[in-house]
Amino acid sequence: NGWVCEQLNLFTLHSNFSPPLSIFSLRSLFARRVKDNRSVEQRDPGWKLFGKVPPREGPVKDPKRIQKEYETKSGRAGPGNPTSPRQSVRKNLDFEPLSTTALILEDRPANLPAKPAEEAQKHRQQYEEMVAQAKKRELKDAQKKKKQLEDRCKLEDSIGSAAQTWNQEILPNWSTMCTSRRVRDLWWQGIPPSVRGKVWSLAVGNDLNITHELYSICLARAKEKWKTTPAPSSETETEDAGSSDRESSLELIKLDISRTFPQLCIFQQGGPYHDVLHSILGAYTCYRPDVGYVQGMSFIAAVLILNLDTADAFIAFANLLNKPCQMAFFRVDHSLMLTYFAAFEVFFEENLPKLFAHFKKNNLTPDIYLIDWIFTLYSKSLPLDLACRVWDVFCRDGEEFLFRTALGLLRLYQDVLTCMDFIHMAQFLTRLPDLIPAEQLFQHIAAVHMTSRNRKWGQFFSDLLKIYKYF
Repeated sequence: NGWVCEQLNLFTLHSNFSPPLSIFSLRSLFARRVKDNRSVEQRDPGWKLFGKVPPREGPVKDPKRIQKEYETKSGRAGPGNPTSPRQSVRKNLDFEPLSTTALILEDRPANLPAKPAEEAQKHRQQYEEMVAQAKKRELKDAQKKKKQLEDRCKLEDSIGSAAQTWNQEILPNWSTMCTSRRVRDLWWQGIPPSVRGKVWSLAVGNDLNITHELYSICLARAKEKWKTTPAPSSETETEDAGSSDRESSLELIKLDISRTFPQLCIFQQGGPYHDVLHSILGAYTCYRPDVGYVQGMSFIAAVLILNLDTADAFIAFANLLNKPCQMAFFRVDHSLMLTYFAAFEVFFEENLPKLFAHFKKNNLTPDIYLIDWIFTLYSKSLPLDLACRVWDVFCRDGEEFLFRTALGLLRLYQDVLTCMDFIHMAQFLTRLPDLIPAEQLFQHIAAVHMTSRNRKWGQFFSDLLKIYKYF
């Protein structure tokens, strides 16, 4: 505006031109706008929260006075309470609320419409409700954390006392106490991790009479085989899978180890147990070339490695896989596998008839979900700590408990499964939830009855096996 006025003055002085009336009107217009803008700036006190709001008629209240009144009301000002450093740093501001409470409970600035009494009371109530809810949430969280800590302490105490009982009373007298009611009850509650390996070794036994020396021999043979075998490829994988010499599956082990408990990062290349797992699987492949390595074995061996020394883990591994059920699955004996599935369906129908009918309606057969569960003894499908508890009772009760656990899982999730179609049921059962409550699962497992027409699992399966062999 000033530049335009200056140019008009120069133009008038250096020429005889007489400016028209419109130019003088323009000059007066610019001058008037400048004056109006200054007056607006002088009249605008306080906050501009909602843009340009016309000021309310009445005496203008000084912002500093508003701040002083608030401090006086809240008792934060006075000779004993000097100005805080935060206030001195931001002293260039005309007005600064000390907290959100000031914004909620304080009267509006003079240039804004006054807050009605009802609205002010409503805002105060809302603020008090928010504070009460926040305190309630904090108290609830604190109580939850306290309860979790108490439960953890109780669990640690119970594990410690149970470990003492196993070490001092049960293990020294294993042959006489292993079948007692008290030991079976302790077994069901879960074996303490510190003695789990010893109990598993005793429960599985060593019917194959494998020694540490035999393990060393098999491992040496596996190492020689690795030196002479070329690196695996996708083509050799297919050839090896159908090869009569199952020792050729040695190289398949390397491809499968990296998929074993990847979340733990201890069995992968460079991990502390990578070579141990590789050695046990290679030694077993040379020990049982008729079986070789089958996908899923790595999970069983890995669980044993976490609880036993290397040679003892190999002994338990070889004896576990020599059980009839595991051998049927790992040797892919189709007729025997179908017999297991048929027996399972009989107990499935008797325990969960509604869910069984839903599965039949959607053509969901047991092989879709049972194969993975049986192959890995649930170590891949369940959380590791829960899988170890399943292993505890499996070592006590044998193959029957594997199928009982399957029925317990179906019973636990039967309400969810009955609302699903074929695809969603198959996806759910092949990838179970990450968080499965252990106590609830074992309650459902305990509720499963493994008797059919007054015949237990073993007797029923034997009778069924005779029928299948006859046909």
